[in-house]
Amino acid sequence: MLEPIRAAHHLPALGGAIVTSGGLVTSGVTGVRKLGAEPRASVDDLWHLGSDTKAMTATMIAMLVQRGRLSWDRTVGEAFGDRAADWPEAFRGITLTQLLSHRAGLPANLNWDAIAASSKDVRQQRLNAVTAASKVKPESAPGAAFLYSNLGYTIAGAMAERAAGKTWEDLLASLVFSPLGMSSCGFGGTGTIGQIDQPWPHGPNGQPAPTNGPAMDNREVMGPAGTVHCSIADWSRFVADQLAGARGAGKLLEPAGYTMIQGAKGTTGAAMGGAEYAFGWGVVSRPWAQGVALTHAGSNTMNFCVVWIAPAIDLAVLAVTNSGAPDAGAAADEAVSALILSRVKK
Repeated sequence: MLEPIRAAHHLPALGGAIVTSGGLVTSGVTGVRKLGAEPRASVDDLWHLGSDTKAMTATMIAMLVQRGRLSWDRTVGEAFGDRAADWPEAFRGITLTQLLSHRAGLPANLNWDAIAASSKDVRQQRLNAVTAASKVKPESAPGAAFLYSNLGYTIAGAMAERAAGKTWEDLLASLVFSPLGMSSCGFGGTGTIGQIDQPWPHGPNGQPAPTNGPAMDNREVMGPAGTVHCSIADWSRFVADQLAGARGAGKLLEPAGYTMIQGAKGTTGAAMGGAEYAFGWGVVSRPWAQGVALTHAGSNTMNFCVVWIAPAIDLAVLAVTNSGAPDAGAAADEAVSALILSRVKK
């Protein structure tokens, strides 16, 4: 099913999976890890999830809310205490809900290279990012508009770190990955430098990146917005839990937690094509889903993935590719459409 799509779009590799609330139903991968090289991609390979990390960050934060360590209306000023004393009042008043729903009025990004160079410690880098953000002119008043922002998720991650006393990476590993048995998960680019032992990144021109490995990704400080990688099976474990949670039977959160991250009200944003945006999920309505569907795509410009969840019919589908070429998104969309059609009666 996937190979004709991969070939038509000239991608190195393309993978997909069908998932229900009970777990992974089937998966497949076609193509090679690197264009011009022989190693075949496999279902056990690690795939970069880009912004599909955001739903994981939101889930982890919902667990901290559930445990009383954070609250949805906690403000940046409250989270950072004396450190925030000199920050603008509007910035101090931004809430966790606004950060996670991209309604904080923040720009999409900072100069991440400069933030990364500000400290060797990633928690300190994220604190420095918050300080830097306080000095940036807002693009709208908090709560006034939908503005997709990796910076917002970075600040939310810093708030979680402040509340729990651990790095975002450690929190995600202990609260999300471990309980779900997601043992392949890691952060940053994939593969051993110079070895074609994992899917090799391919840039916007569709050609192999100059090198591979952990550093071939967005800066580490941006982790909460999109640096997770894992196998298709492990991503399916997270997706299955989100699907089960939407149906009232998730493992990680109480029902109210899933409702909050998957269906927050009043977060409509034209930037999502008119869809509502909850926390890490675009919320749309589709006839094939018999109602609400949750979706999100992810890319670090060298990989691409997309996931769709349809709670009413207990179905989720996902697609991955190690390419940032313009055709990557179209191919992933064709792949998930084929997977949906294979399960949904016309």
